[in-house]
Amino acid sequence: MARKKTLPFDPKSFLTMVGHGKATLKSQKKERLFSQGDVADAVFYIQTGKVKLTVVSSKGKEAVIAILGRADFFGEGCLAGQPVRMATAISMEASTIVRIDKAAMIRVLHGEPAFSELFMSYLLSRNIRIEEDLVDQLFNSSEKRLARILLLLAHFGKEGKAERVIPKMSQETLAEMIGTTRSRVSFFLNKFKKLGFIEYNGELRVHSSLLNIVLHD
Repeated sequence: MARKKTLPFDPKSFLTMVGHGKATLKSQKKERLFSQGDVADAVFYIQTGKVKLTVVSSKGKEAVIAILGRADFFGEGCLAGQPVRMATAISMEASTIVRIDKAAMIRVLHGEPAFSELFMSYLLSRNIRIEEDLVDQLFNSSEKRLARILLLLAHFGKEGKAERVIPKMSQETLAEMIGTTRSRVSFFLNKFKKLGFIEYNGELRVHSSLLNIVLHD
């Protein structure tokens, strides 16, 4: 008997599959979707736009831990028994986001093996990214960390997802993401521009030559 071929992930089919227990949110730029410490009771899926995840330490220091875009999930910690949100989620631009109740998400994961496999793959990829970020913070210079973040935001290395232009993002946000100061970010951006690795004039355009910074020892 031939094995049934697994179909590629289709967002429309997935959202239809969820049925009741979901709501579509139209968030504006800088709108807070949930805050650190809120009850964790839903998973979110980004249809359009970008979302920033931040954490604040007990001493009040804030750090950006992720920038997410179209087709990304977030808030999935509730599925593993996380009772409260460990981060704050804020829209970076006008976005369309689907909020899926925890119970509805668990129902789909149990009832749809193909989607469950896709979601597991997504979570594993996310864990690999977190490990890479940790290594980056421990061993690489702030210059290399900035170059890597810009390449990731432009989706270099992801087939079919390359976005050479990065949506407007403040130098303060970039500094929070790599653990340095805004002045250092400004210095490196000017250096990258002079070397022809990036262009920016209201928008930031990234060239593949920026890989030279990441690969250089």
